[in-house]
Amino acid sequence: MDFGFTEEQLMIQDVARRIAEEKIAPSAEHHDQTGEFPLENIRLLGENGLMGIEVPAEYGGAGMDTVGYVLAMIEIAAADAAHSTIMSVNNSLFCNGILTHGTEAQKQKYVRDIAEGRAIGAFALTEPQSGSDATAMRCRAVKQADGSFVINGKKSWITSGPVADYIVLFAMTDPDKGARGITAFMIDTQREGFHRGKTEPKLGIRASATCEIEFTDYVAHADEVLGEEGQGFKIAMSVLDAGRIGIASQAIGIARAAYQASLEYVKERKAFGQAIGSFQMIQAKIADMKCKLDAALLLTLRAAWKKSQGERFSTEAAVAKLTASENAMWIAHQAVQIHAGMGYSKEMPLERYFRDAKITEIYEGTSEIQRLVIARNETGLR
Repeated sequence: MDFGFTEEQLMIQDVARRIAEEKIAPSAEHHDQTGEFPLENIRLLGENGLMGIEVPAEYGGAGMDTVGYVLAMIEIAAADAAHSTIMSVNNSLFCNGILTHGTEAQKQKYVRDIAEGRAIGAFALTEPQSGSDATAMRCRAVKQADGSFVINGKKSWITSGPVADYIVLFAMTDPDKGARGITAFMIDTQREGFHRGKTEPKLGIRASATCEIEFTDYVAHADEVLGEEGQGFKIAMSVLDAGRIGIASQAIGIARAAYQASLEYVKERKAFGQAIGSFQMIQAKIADMKCKLDAALLLTLRAAWKKSQGERFSTEAAVAKLTASENAMWIAHQAVQIHAGMGYSKEMPLERYFRDAKITEIYEGTSEIQRLVIARNETGLR
């Protein structure tokens, strides 16, 4: 692995940092309090290539690699995790899935508008009764004589669901085949038969709109199947591998913000006549926070580098996501503790970092699922 960054990678990082500092950070508190979807900022990210970082230029993207994506994601997440959630779904779950498995017509139709920030994409796998057990889905797509499919069912916890223009949907086309009976579809949310539920009131990433969606006799045409019929589960798992690199990057951004706030605070805050950073217990916390932050960053860059090289990266992505998310939660916890009462107050962003960090241990594969993936890949046992 090459630890040096290219000029292009540093350039996309600088673009992300500038937008994060000038536009996102100043509005983060407002969006967290109101839950308002930051559409204007998302459009800006798209205009600057950040909604399709790994998307080739011919489809409206920045044409960068996964390492560049990680660097940019960290900058956005450090300013506000909710913005980075929207960015992650559009980059990793939506665009990546279509670029990898879609037809040329699908890439032209769905990827360009998303990559350029003119439209919002979403990814619909989870259902009310099935989270980690994706094969238990009840959403059905019944094939018709003309090759189209009639879709009925519900999906839950759909990030960007309340505002999405297009959705990658996974539905059961042959229940008797289990995982091999799942098919992926491209969904147009303006079409008859698509319905949005209420926006979920979440603990964190509150500006990232999330809702339940429902299909009632929705008709998906034959050319709206993503990949081949019955390949949906395989597509979902491969897309989630890539998505885990994005969530690891998000966790690093949250952790970095909490760590930097703590580093500044321990130098300024005084107790018993000296800066609290001179106390050994505080120094131990700072040292441990730094170690966990660096470990998460390097493991995530390793996964990103392997993906960029075209190598298998499933284990590395799971290791990165598990480590980064749990380290982010730990670092945010310590940051609140260091700030004491002020850390618990909404007057400072520490409590937001704490709330936002928690979701990184849950979505796109819980910590428990990451451990399962790692252990099964390592032992070869199922």
